[in-house]
Amino acid sequence: MNHTPASNSASDPASNAISKAPRGERVQMIETRLTEALAPVHLAVEDDSAKHAGHAGASEGGHYRVVIVSTRFSGINRVGRHRLVYDAVADAMQRGIHALAISAYTPEEFESLNLNRSV
Repeated sequence: MNHTPASNSASDPASNAISKAPRGERVQMIETRLTEALAPVHLAVEDDSAKHAGHAGASEGGHYRVVIVSTRFSGINRVGRHRLVYDAVADAMQRGIHALAISAYTPEEFESLNLNRSV
């Protein structure tokens, strides 16, 4: 039986795209991957890399913050939600993303959070 090894991220053009993209385009690429994988009703991706300049490992990739709201998170705990997000950007975590802060909500949780903030 012949087994084909999984794609090596170092030679995969898609994974290299994030590491070679200008910082501004990296946010767009992250947004595209998350949108394709999780169909969010709300998505915000912020590049926090400037706040971490000079930090060990910062040269290996950017620091990003994600707020994502998706019906796909219903019935899934926080760890499971984070896994779904990491799975969507897995190759980029190896090349181009050094740190990813995730806030993942269902639409109901996000609405409740926003209602509580406006009171």
